Amino acid sequence: MKIQTVSLCAASLALLLSGCVIDPNTGNQKVANTVKYGAGAAVTCGIVGALTHGAKGARNSALACGAIGAGVGGYMDYQEKLLRDKLAGTQVDVARQGDQITLTMPDNITFATNSAQLNNTVVATLNDVANVLATYNETTITVAGHTDSTGNDAINNPLSERRAAAVSSHLISRGVAASRIRSVGYGSKSPIADNSTVEGKAKNRRVEILINPQPQS
Repeated sequence: MKIQTVSLCAASLALLLSGCVIDPNTGNQKVANTVKYGAGAAVTCGIVGALTHGAKGARNSALACGAIGAGVGGYMDYQEKLLRDKLAGTQVDVARQGDQITLTMPDNITFATNSAQLNNTVVATLNDVANVLATYNETTITVAGHTDSTGNDAINNPLSERRAAAVSSHLISRGVAASRIRSVGYGSKSPIADNSTVEGKAKNRRVEILINPQPQS
């Protein structure tokens, strides 16, 4: 128990310090608002739950503390931190808008050209994503496939659908409930960059995993 307590204190301190930001006006450190108003509590309680009751305890503890502190935002904050830590250096982009977390996987690491077969090199990355999603299961997930504008809809739409389905199937195989996942292919209809350039086309060829909190009853 003493070892657990020491580990908890060290981990909690590290996480709380990571919530500090630099005040541009004074140059001094201050606590970020998400930590100040409850997200830090959710993170710390997630660690407590993990130490005492495993993965399920982490989920339940983070959710409970988030409800007291930062609500749904705290619950999503904890998942965002885990995903950023696990996906660092993988080329998978982690973005946050409101309570939605978006993981963007470029096709150069995910699929071969014109293929919907997952590259072996991306499997470990998807396993890490699945572990977080399976543990923190109070969310819904949309897996969206996208292509560039090369070719036509007859080619691009089915390809994007197959790619989204391949990612969805892998997440399900790693313990994420199928009932939480919606798989969709948009073809070339939702570009995020200029399709007239090589660089732009590369950015448009992607699979996005959109993670949202479940609607509150």
